[in-house]
Amino acid sequence: MLKNSLYGLGLALQFLTRIPVPVECPWNKETSRWALRCYPLTGMVLGGILFITVALLNGNVPTWMMALLILTIWIWVTGGLHLDGWMDVADAVGSNATLEKKWEIMKDPRVGSFGILSLLFLVVWKTVFIYLLLHESYLNTMCFLVILACSRGIAVYLMYLFPTAQQQGLAFEWKKNMTRGDLFASILPIAALFLLLPEYFVLLPAYVLFTWWYGKWMMKHFKGSNGDLMGTAIEGGELWGLIVMWIYISFVIG
Repeated sequence: MLKNSLYGLGLALQFLTRIPVPVECPWNKETSRWALRCYPLTGMVLGGILFITVALLNGNVPTWMMALLILTIWIWVTGGLHLDGWMDVADAVGSNATLEKKWEIMKDPRVGSFGILSLLFLVVWKTVFIYLLLHESYLNTMCFLVILACSRGIAVYLMYLFPTAQQQGLAFEWKKNMTRGDLFASILPIAALFLLLPEYFVLLPAYVLFTWWYGKWMMKHFKGSNGDLMGTAIEGGELWGLIVMWIYISFVIG
């Protein structure tokens, strides 16, 4: 079991990040299930990289430059994987086409105007809220650990709860061996984070609300999930977490 769990963590890191994993991790029923359990843990690793970067550079570069640098590292360390899904979904939704046509648009490797515009607004708003959190205190960016973990936890939950639209693709491959136990196991790192960082507990109900809304929206517009929609859930969840934290810090405890 230990070997499978380590392989699962390696698979999660290889799939969700650009962090080098110097081991060939086999894909099978057990390791893929462990990889799903490690999705939130991988988010914690990514959030930790961002926070450590902020702590090391705090006071040495202007806040606006720090915000741009953090977003740059954020995108680089994830390989822009979820941004691709974000753009594909934006093109599909923006088309106002039939369900079948939406699926065709998401399969198209070309990016349309809606995808480009949605990417622009996403990165701008992320930069703005990162800047606002940094402007208050660099310690606020410790919330990155919770935000990135919860956003990937959302993808695991949605993958388990909702059907995949097609019997093929990445989402289908991840989901087909998944069990309820894997879902509960993936929640454990998030629960530990909230115990260690209770000041960010406000994010828990915020993410419950986001997951409920996104699931309903996804089923209404696409009748199922796929890899692009999971990537969109992660990107949207990250932006949502930044917004909630800024509101909470600025207007509740500020």
